[in-house]
Order: sequence, then structure tokens, then C-alpha cells
Amino acid sequence: MAIVDVLIPTFGRKTGLAVVLTSLLGQTFTDFNVVVSDQTEDDNCYLDSIEIETLVRALRWHGHQVVLHRHLPRRGMAEQRHFLLAQCRAPYAHFIDDDVLLDPPVLARMLDTLRAEGCGFVGCAATGLDYLDDERPHQQEIELWRGPVQPEPFTPESIPWARHKVNNAANPLHLERRLTRDGELVRYKVAWVGGANVLYDRAKLLDVGGFSWWNRLPADHAGEEVVAQFLLIRKYGGCGILPSGTYHLGLPTNVRDRTRNATELFGDLIRETDQTAAPSSTPPGKLDAVGA
Repeated sequence: MAIVDVLIPTFGRKTGLAVVLTSLLGQTFTDFNVVVSDQTEDDNCYLDSIEIETLVRALRWHGHQVVLHRHLPRRGMAEQRHFLLAQCRAPYAHFIDDDVLLDPPVLARMLDTLRAEGCGFVGCAATGLDYLDDERPHQQEIELWRGPVQPEPFTPESIPWARHKVNNAANPLHLERRLTRDGELVRYKVAWVGGANVLYDRAKLLDVGGFSWWNRLPADHAGEEVVAQFLLIRKYGGCGILPSGTYHLGLPTNVRDRTRNATELFGDLIRETDQTAAPSSTPPGKLDAVGA
């Protein structure tokens, strides 16, 4: 079993998937396997294209197990992530979207941070290189972790929404230039990091429910990774890191209808996870009698 399972949801993005797989070939950390879940319609499926087959063979040649799934019908991104998480066997689950390019040390930095902090997740914001000349000081009020990453008591009424602005456009690159020196790594507080490049502690993600609530949402929805990260921050903490080393390819979104957002479930999920965690009030004798 590898230390990390890389989980890649894909739909209609052969070039994007090829870029991600190429990025994985170049990672300095190498103890990982790969699971791809493709939801592209049959007539346009590209998992058997020569480009993807070549990259899969190269990854296998370098010792990585690669499993390709055709996962249809589409039931939304929460269900897609739920399916991928169910395939994960490693202690760490690395979700990468099919529209990013990664610097070689990214996975190593994320894993080192997650192990050191013992939190629920570490994320790297996907930056837009086309915004490099668009400096936005008003969106760069970053909150750094000065000590260990800690849980934060998020509720639907107390989410620090403004934190997401530091991850917009090329803000992470501008902040990196200002805050990191000689390979120094910076940990910062987040409301969420998005789903493009996030490393999770698998056991902790499952402990807060993973994406098991997917069937409460219509197929067209957004925000599934956001509410999962809310729950993890609340119980275990989570952080973003700089350098992010993650670049958005600028491909059009596959989630066009964002009317429904998974964050609407946050309050209910808090109550349910709190009830699950509450100690049983059943006396030991009664419990033994039921199990007899």
C-alpha cells in the first residue's frame, strides 16, 4: 500500500488530465498510487487515447499503480468524490482536479505539513498565471498560523468568508513572493481552499462523513469540497500553504449551474456529527443485554 492515493475526477478534459498525470510523473515524492474516475460520455471517452495510455504506462513503469474507472451516470461532484474516496486505501487521500499543473515539490510539501500538523487537510490554491500583472493588495490580508494548526469552531453564522480572497486570481503568487524566502513554507488560515489540489488525512475525512451526504443534493451543485473542509476545520483544523506550486489551466468550468450549493447542508451535518460523537447514555448492563 502506498502512503498517498491520488484521486482524480475527470470529465471532458483530455488535455487537462494529461497535464495532471504529467505533473505526477515529475513529483519529488513518489510513494503514491493513482485512481482516475472518468464521467465523460461514451462517445467522447479518452481514457483509451494514446496520450493518456502513454502517461499511464509511464506512471506504472515508475512503480505507481494506476486504476482507471468509467463512472456513469453523472450524479454530481459530491457523488464523484464519494466514489473516489471509497477507492482510497492509503492513509492520505490527494484530490486533484483535471485542470491544474503542479510544481515537482508540491506533494512532498503538502504531506510533510499534514504529518507535522496532524490536521484534517492541507491545500494549495490553484493560481491563475494570466493574473500575474493584476496585483490586488485589498485581497491579500492573509492570516498566518504562528503556532500549530488548530481546530476552529466554524458554524453557519461564523464562517470567515473573507479568507477566500487570498486564494483568488494570482494572489497566492504575489503573497509567496512577499512572504517566502529561501524555500520557507508558510501556513495560513483558510475558510476553504477549493478542491483543485487538497491532501486529506483519509481517516479524519471519513470521520466527519466524507462526501456520504451526496444524495441530499441534485446532480447540479457546487461547494461539495467546501462543506467537507468546513467540517474538518471545525474538528481537526486545516490550512493552506505557500508556495502553492499549483497553476490553474484556465479551462471552462464543468459546473455551470451553481444554484444549489453543498454549504446549505453545513448546519445539519454539524448537528449529525455532534450527535454521532456524543457518548451513549445507555447503561453498560442494558447494552450487554441488547447484544446478548
